[in-house]
Amino acid sequence: MRVRRGDLTKTSADALVNPANSFGVMGGGVAAALKAAGGERIEKDAMACAPITVGKAVGVSAGALPARYVIHAPTMVRPAEKIHAKAVDMATHAALREATRLGCQTIAFPGMGTGVGGVNLVDAAHAMVGAIKFFLGKEKTSLKEIVLVAFDEELERAFDQAIGKLSG
Repeated sequence: MRVRRGDLTKTSADALVNPANSFGVMGGGVAAALKAAGGERIEKDAMACAPITVGKAVGVSAGALPARYVIHAPTMVRPAEKIHAKAVDMATHAALREATRLGCQTIAFPGMGTGVGGVNLVDAAHAMVGAIKFFLGKEKTSLKEIVLVAFDEELERAFDQAIGKLSG
């Protein structure tokens, strides 16, 4: 697992994760950026799979993005709903399971729940890193590289601190 600062939509990986809502509507935040860069089909395919419950995930074509799949892993039922770190944990697990099912070797995550979900960066980073460590310790997976993509220095620091704390 590694952290890098940058733009998820420009990240090359087998799968990019969208912290979605259960309806597959891609109206704001990371979802809107993925749809704008990758094309409308990403949203249409996600909506065709709806409802997607929190704790489940679906992989669809990544369109024009530098990836094979966008994995929609709901952190919330309705768009722009406030959530808790447990939903971040569940969505992270679900995305990793779906990436493994799809045979992905690389996956890139944004900060899950850190936008409209309202989870503070430190809590979200700890939930994500904890879920990834738990998954890697318990599950057989095709994944070789997991990248946490931070949109700014504050999220990058939260990811780095979570990795340091949960590794020690």
